[in-house]
Amino acid sequence: MSRISRARSRSGGPDPITTSAATARTLTPPVPRARLLVAAVVACLLAALLAALPARAATAADGLVVHYPLDQTSGTTATDASGNGRNATVNGDATWLGSEGLSLDGTDDYVRLPDNLMRDLTSITVSAQVRIADDQATPYFVWGLGNSSGSSGNGYLFTTGDTYRTSIATGNWSTEQTVSAGRNLARDVWKTLTYTLSGGTAVLYEDGAEVARKTGVTITPAQIGGGTTTANYLGRSLYSGDRYLKGQVRDFRLYDRALTASEVAGIGAVSDTERVSRDIAALDLGDTSSVTEDLTLPATGPNGSAITWSSSDESVVSASGAVTRPAPGSGPATVVFTATVTSGEASAQKKFTIVVPADLTVEEKVAEAADALKIWDADDIRGNITLPTTGLHGTRVSWKSTDKKTVTETGEVNRPAYGEPPASVKLTATVRLGDEQAKRRFHLTVRPLPKKEPLEGYFFSFFAGEKYADGEQIHFAASRGNDPLHWDDLNGDKPVLTSSLGEKGVRDPFVIRSPEGDKFYLIATDLKINGGRGWDYEMRHGSQYIEVWESTDLVHWSEQRHVRVSGDTAGMTWAPEATYDEKLGAYVVYWASNLYSADDPGHTGTTYPRIMYATTRDFRTFTEPKVWNDPGAGVIDATVVKDGDYYYRFTTDDKVIGSCTRDIVLERSRSLTAVDLPDTKPRNWQLVDDCIRTGVGTDWVEGPTAFKSNTDDTWYVFMDETPRRGYVPFTTPSLENPEWSIPAEYELPSRPRHGTVLPVTKAELDRVRAAFTPAS
Repeated sequence: MSRISRARSRSGGPDPITTSAATARTLTPPVPRARLLVAAVVACLLAALLAALPARAATAADGLVVHYPLDQTSGTTATDASGNGRNATVNGDATWLGSEGLSLDGTDDYVRLPDNLMRDLTSITVSAQVRIADDQATPYFVWGLGNSSGSSGNGYLFTTGDTYRTSIATGNWSTEQTVSAGRNLARDVWKTLTYTLSGGTAVLYEDGAEVARKTGVTITPAQIGGGTTTANYLGRSLYSGDRYLKGQVRDFRLYDRALTASEVAGIGAVSDTERVSRDIAALDLGDTSSVTEDLTLPATGPNGSAITWSSSDESVVSASGAVTRPAPGSGPATVVFTATVTSGEASAQKKFTIVVPADLTVEEKVAEAADALKIWDADDIRGNITLPTTGLHGTRVSWKSTDKKTVTETGEVNRPAYGEPPASVKLTATVRLGDEQAKRRFHLTVRPLPKKEPLEGYFFSFFAGEKYADGEQIHFAASRGNDPLHWDDLNGDKPVLTSSLGEKGVRDPFVIRSPEGDKFYLIATDLKINGGRGWDYEMRHGSQYIEVWESTDLVHWSEQRHVRVSGDTAGMTWAPEATYDEKLGAYVVYWASNLYSADDPGHTGTTYPRIMYATTRDFRTFTEPKVWNDPGAGVIDATVVKDGDYYYRFTTDDKVIGSCTRDIVLERSRSLTAVDLPDTKPRNWQLVDDCIRTGVGTDWVEGPTAFKSNTDDTWYVFMDETPRRGYVPFTTPSLENPEWSIPAEYELPSRPRHGTVLPVTKAELDRVRAAFTPAS
């Protein structure tokens, strides 16, 4: 029996379904036989008439438990329009917008729904319209119905736009049964989200169209809390650490049955005309008052409309967005650019006025290119430098040095010996384009080499994890003397370096010492999960940059640099590390990226991470990225050390190169830049060992950092046992013939996740301990 039938039976008189025959006889007075005969005839005629009529189709109003239009203009009560009188309460300072719904600020606004809405329901439909703010942080729920225990959900049904999905659970997240569209919802546009569950089949709809289906669901809404649910929210999660919804909501409905596909379309479908209207409103090309670069033109709108483009002057701006500036001295050109937005039979246009300034003269281009040249840290040269051979506007650049033994004309640097004075060198760049040229001079000071000191301690940089508010920033720790197994957190266990650029979170820091010994580079992943957009978004649309700091003493660090290293097809740039290659005279920087097809700019396809690499001399200018390690399936988190003639590479692998799940493989190669692709047989990197953590008996690991003992031949590899302890130290007396074990006793920093251990001198260790007081 439905909830509504039960409510009616309680409103007065006996329930007609459960009243016994004896009770009926007691309540019904005697009826004359003639009247009974007439009644029987009438009943037969009525039954025949009803049988001849077509059955009445169910409507979207049948089975409503609650319905909140949320189209009010004021008040703290959300009125239930289902007729069942179950009003909800608006919390926080949410703003009523009438037909545009209820605006939630993402801080403390939400709608508290009545208790026990799913009691006795074996089938259900939940539907809501939502406009998620562009800066919505994750994780978040659009709505959640169930119970909480402590800081966690404890039996619930919820929907989120993060990898658009709905889950039903009897306990916490580990019991969830999920149906997912496998992609994030478009933001800052209205979406109707509908979920139905009946007979073990869950169906997920977006704007009235099915986007995902899951069979074999074994949980029913009635099982949640045994029918008692006291944490029913719109705009709030059942997990206290999650984010509140930021955006607008309206038309929340809950039914005691699974609506049919046609019924869902009736409450959620967006007409072609409306779809076009929404995508026209969302279409924007930015500032078009002075366009000098090619335009990036969307082919589809956030609501699914197709977009085509046309130009009033193809010679200046083509329909594909290519820009050709007018000849020098001819003045700017004005082009009317037209977008035609189409969905089904509906179509509309939007026009943009684009102004393209005249091109520069050759002389102006050469001058501008020369002015753009820069040699970084010219007064403090400590290693090879980048001398570009091409410049702006297609110019060519050549170099001359007044002291080729100290600084060559291709940027190799030979520093004066320790104790000698600095060397002064002049470099002259000649910039050419056609018959025009310009010269630019630079004065360099090359520092003498540092004194070679023994290594007598260890420095540890790491991040603490997304579960902490300050966890996705750079933390430091220092060893207790020359002991790599006992550590103290520095700076009161607070971050030393914090990101103000990119995603404003940094993870997986890696520190490398220059080959000369007196310069350090720290590179890190540009990523923030705490308050961010979630893992799926970041893997598809994450940063194509790395974050860079540099130092000469591990205490004083440069300003943060936000440097792009990945191409447009990369969905992420994770766990960057670097190794110096003496043959190249440059650092080889490598990282993990998901790569998507060039004809998939939305990164919607299926792919896997592989290891990319580029080279650099200064961590400012990088070569184009190339694939370094692609075994045909996902690998991440590579780190490299050199021992003798070989480079040894540790990689997090999932039965791709090795034979164990979520383990570490060890390979070696004499060439650091040797490439392995799916069809490379045999692989250029020789497998030395696999199943490292499986053999020792830990849970799955990632993020290895490797270093050699300062005092003997022992090698240490700290591996991040992500599900449990964080970093765990593995040791082996040899990389060529490894024998792995975990020390019986050790004391690592309190919260270390993927980072780097760097051997340091006693002076360097003392300096960081003095500058960043250890946590008490």
